[in-house]
Amino acid sequence: MKTFILLTKLSADTAKQIKDRAKLGRNWLEQVKEKCPEVKFIAHYAILGEYDFLDIYEAPDEETAAKVSMISLANGAYQALSLIAIPYKRFLELTEEISRQGLIV
Repeated sequence: MKTFILLTKLSADTAKQIKDRAKLGRNWLEQVKEKCPEVKFIAHYAILGEYDFLDIYEAPDEETAAKVSMISLANGAYQALSLIAIPYKRFLELTEEISRQGLIV
């Protein structure tokens, strides 16, 4: 499974529905579980800054990650940014591979 990061920013209308936030979040999660049962959530954070929420999850491929983003957009997200994450240990292994090939100093 690949690790993905999803950053979402709520639409102005959705952001105003503070008292319904828990219900809206549960509905979103139920839809993700129904449409993408292979997704495993690792963490969910409300964040300060340009985006409102950050999710870290595992999915088998980029197409599944795209579905998670689309479900977010269909449920009140104004913006959804999906990123693929490489574990740091694996990143170091890749760096070593490239170094051995003489591609970096």
